[in-house]
Amino acid sequence: MPSRPSVAARDLSFSYDSNPEPLINELSAHFPIGFTGIVGANGTGKTTLLRLIVGELGPTNGSVEGVSEAVYCEQRTDNAPATFSDFLGDWSGEASELRGRLEIEPDFFDRWDSLSHGERKRAQIAHALWQSPSVLAIDEPTNHIDANARELLLNNLKRYRGVGLIVSHDRALLDELCVQCLWLDPPQVQLFAGGYTQAHGEKQSGRESALRERKKLMQEQRRLQSEMVKRRERAAGEHRARSKRGLSRKDSDAREKIDRARVTDGDAGSELRQLDGRLSQADARLQAAHVDKEYDTGIWLPGSRSQRDTVLQLPAGKISLSADRDLTWPDIAIKPDDRIAITGANGSGKSTFIRHILQHLNVPAEKLVILPQEVAAPVAREVLQEARKQPREQLGHIMNVVSRLNSRPARLLQSHEPSPGEVRKLLLAMGMSRSPHVIVMDEPTNHLDLPSIEALEKALIDCPCALLLVSHDQQFIDNVGAQRWAIEVDGEGNSKLKSW
Repeated sequence: MPSRPSVAARDLSFSYDSNPEPLINELSAHFPIGFTGIVGANGTGKTTLLRLIVGELGPTNGSVEGVSEAVYCEQRTDNAPATFSDFLGDWSGEASELRGRLEIEPDFFDRWDSLSHGERKRAQIAHALWQSPSVLAIDEPTNHIDANARELLLNNLKRYRGVGLIVSHDRALLDELCVQCLWLDPPQVQLFAGGYTQAHGEKQSGRESALRERKKLMQEQRRLQSEMVKRRERAAGEHRARSKRGLSRKDSDAREKIDRARVTDGDAGSELRQLDGRLSQADARLQAAHVDKEYDTGIWLPGSRSQRDTVLQLPAGKISLSADRDLTWPDIAIKPDDRIAITGANGSGKSTFIRHILQHLNVPAEKLVILPQEVAAPVAREVLQEARKQPREQLGHIMNVVSRLNSRPARLLQSHEPSPGEVRKLLLAMGMSRSPHVIVMDEPTNHLDLPSIEALEKALIDCPCALLLVSHDQQFIDNVGAQRWAIEVDGEGNSKLKSW
């Protein structure tokens, strides 16, 4: 358990070599016992901050204080944790209980490659909790997992008694788990008490208050500018009145009166200088009145409807999931404008079935867009490089879609490696340019921030092409109006597809 009661970031800054502009700039924050939610749009530095806190990255400037033992659970689940086999071989009461609570089987290490991503995520977090670190940083813990696994994770995370930091798009999880939320919106960083819902409400309230104050300052500035014009006209009139032009050289009395007026400088001139000072102060207050910028979201997804009667016609069949487990299905078909959601528990064979379907789709390769569950880091870098090579007009279209999905294009193009959420947006944007007939998405809401999920829902509702998705997010399925194909597992571990 933790040897220090809290962790603190002091003037923390970090820049990647590929982009000299700081991703995190002079961030100072206090992280107490309990979980702090790290929230913000994709690409704002949430994962980078986690890695800085646990020591996986060194800051460009500033420091992190109060960290002794720290563990970071990354988003990706490609590989088993380094000491995962030690965890499976630990038969102490605590380790055994933890494996039981999170349903970790003894053979998970040997068959890691065949585990679902949800099973891997559960195992990854169980291994982290087993280490009892003073600081636990978790990146998107509910990616890939079904409702049962989510409940298991939540209950076990609630038992943790150290300093926790969590990045998640799961609003309910953040509400149930977090004592505070740190909101990243470069260059601004804001800390709010409570979970996501409370933090979001306070953030919006603060923005509305700032907008009202800015409006008042703008009105005051316009009033002072209008008054300045009037006083300049008055001062100019007094100047003309004080001019000696046109006076006779012999009119000494008139010339003496003008000289006395110049000494006093005139009422209008004095008022003009005073007003100029007030206007300068008003300008300064207006410039200092910061209001968080809100970017437009929501896109139309320009697909095209296939002219064929069906884009998939698959007769009843069976495929093997493992040596002693099968997946069977009845006759199924997908029409050119169908929306199908495949649901089922982790390990039931959803992703395996999707791979089988992809081999039998009746669409040209260039009319198919696929968003996999995970994109490996080297592939993510290749996708970014491919996007950078696009012609100017094409790149502009792609980046417009990325922007509408709540990521900042300039920051993405300058990055060394796109975040998992950003690369999925980039893949979708690049695929959209081909006016697809079918879009296949495996866990579409994984890694996406909340405004991005809402923007994606709206886009898919309006899209004219066929949609096939695998998801545990029932709200997302309902919002896009998808028909469900459920994979159910019997007592012997075999899976069967049912549609309705």
